[in-house]
Amino acid sequence: MEGVLTSSKPVFSWEDPFYLDRQLNDEERMVRDTARQFARDVLLPRVIDDFREERFDKDVMRQMGSLGLLGPTIPDTYGGAGVNHVAYGLAAHEIEAVDSGYRSAMSVQSSLVMHPIHAFGTEEQKQKFLPKLASGEMIGCFGLTEPDYGSDPGGMVTKAVKVDGGYHLSGAKMWISNAPIADIAVVWAKLDGVIRGFVVERETAGDGFSTPKIGGKLSLRASVTGSIQMDNAFVSDDNLFPDVKGLKGPFSCLNKARYGIAWGTLGAAQFCYDAARTYTLDRKQFDRPLAANQLVQLKLADMHTEISIGLQACLRVGRLLDEGNCPPENISTIKRNSCGKALAMVRVARDMHGGNGIAEEYHVMRHLMNLETVNTYEG
Repeated sequence: MEGVLTSSKPVFSWEDPFYLDRQLNDEERMVRDTARQFARDVLLPRVIDDFREERFDKDVMRQMGSLGLLGPTIPDTYGGAGVNHVAYGLAAHEIEAVDSGYRSAMSVQSSLVMHPIHAFGTEEQKQKFLPKLASGEMIGCFGLTEPDYGSDPGGMVTKAVKVDGGYHLSGAKMWISNAPIADIAVVWAKLDGVIRGFVVERETAGDGFSTPKIGGKLSLRASVTGSIQMDNAFVSDDNLFPDVKGLKGPFSCLNKARYGIAWGTLGAAQFCYDAARTYTLDRKQFDRPLAANQLVQLKLADMHTEISIGLQACLRVGRLLDEGNCPPENISTIKRNSCGKALAMVRVARDMHGGNGIAEEYHVMRHLMNLETVNTYEG
């Protein structure tokens, strides 16, 4: 009948304003929900102690592996879950909602170790390393940054020299997540002046390979960070990536990592937004909740807006990745946007908690310290 409205009026959802959930398929929701339950049930109860003690338990990696969270985009023929990039992003979002350190450990294993082995390794390398990395039985790290070459990786001075049966690597890598506990390291070094990728195995590298822990960090304390020291560390012929040369290899790894970071930092921001909203609703001053003040409402509205829009950007880039149609600049854009916005939002959330904002039980200051680092690393 003409003039009769047959549809109900749209209802705004504060929890999901752009209906992100409706844009996901069943597998993506399953990965998200699995990561969320693990983060809340396993990681959240232990995060304060892990951060305080500057500790990362290898069992956390094994538990991630058992849930398919390590190298999730790697095909199941190599032990991965074989899910898409959107699912990976959703998992990073849920893990970092608890702590950036846990997401960093997961990202390094997935994007910086498993990805290059899958993308550039031989079939023998894939079969040897990927299933154990996917299960968390083996832990890896990624050696690119050097003491004097951070943003300029092409200037690296780590060198590889051909010897009988393999190569000797000499040089140092700095600020390497997972290094002190890693069984293998994907190391980039110059062989005859050309950057090449090597898989260094701790068991066979010899006395010239060590990974001392960097202590005294004020950020990312729930993950372990170290350096890689190499003095004629041995790598067998079988552990050289055969074809990739130059910065293409390491840059493709960083591109993968930046994508997960873009999702993850918004997870940290979401946690702190929720915390600030709850706190200002519960906390009363002058006989009314802090949230009754329009300035507080403006801050919450700004945070809610930035998170909601940022997640849509991440989702779009994830879809482009899965379509094989995503230039690296798109990933850099969402990484820059998510990190910068998340850091600003969490600073506001800390302020909204007043003096309580620096107490570990509220978690916000820990997120703030973590995001100061995440805003910088991976470029």
